[in-house]
Amino acid sequence: MGVTVLYGGAFDPPHVGHIAVADAARAYFGVAQLVILVSERPAHRTTQASPEDRLALARAAFPRDDVRLDRHPRTIDLLRSDRFEDPVFVVGADQFAGFLDWAEPDEVLERATLAVATRPGFPREQLDAVLGQLARPERVVFLDIEPNPAASTDVRAGSSPEDVPPAVAELIENRWLYRS
Repeated sequence: MGVTVLYGGAFDPPHVGHIAVADAARAYFGVAQLVILVSERPAHRTTQASPEDRLALARAAFPRDDVRLDRHPRTIDLLRSDRFEDPVFVVGADQFAGFLDWAEPDEVLERATLAVATRPGFPREQLDAVLGQLARPERVVFLDIEPNPAASTDVRAGSSPEDVPPAVAELIENRWLYRS
C-alpha cells in the first residue's frame, strides 16, 4: 500500500525537463514507478504529434514507469473514473498558476494531492495567489527542481534536439515527427 503518483501531460514531445520533474516526484514520494498519463486530447492546447506517437515517445522517455494513454479530457474525469490508491497528481508551476481555471479544482484536491514542481525564477507570488483561493491548500505540496530551459516548442521547431533523451530523439527521427 502507498501513494500512486500520476504525472500527466501532452508530452509533445517529452524532454529532459519532464524527466527532471518525474525524478523529483519519485524522490519526494519515495516511489520507484510513476503512472505517466499521455493526454489523448489535451483540453488546453493543441498537439502536433498523434496520441499514438506521443505515447511511444513517452514510453521511450520514461522506460521504468507505467505509461498510459489518458482518454479523459479533464483531470477531474480521470480521478472520478479510475481508482488510484491515495493519488498524487504532479504538475508544473506554470500549470498550477492556471489551476483555478481547471474544471472543479477544489474537487480535484478532494480526490488527490497536487504536487507542484517549482523552479528558481518562477514567481512564487503567482503560486501563493492560487493557493490562497483554494478550499484545501494543505493538499498542495511543492517540489523544488533545478532550473531547466528545455521546452517542447523548441524541440518541435528543431532547435534543441539535445533537450530530449536519445531514445526519444531516435523515435522522432524514425517516425519523421516535427518536420515542416
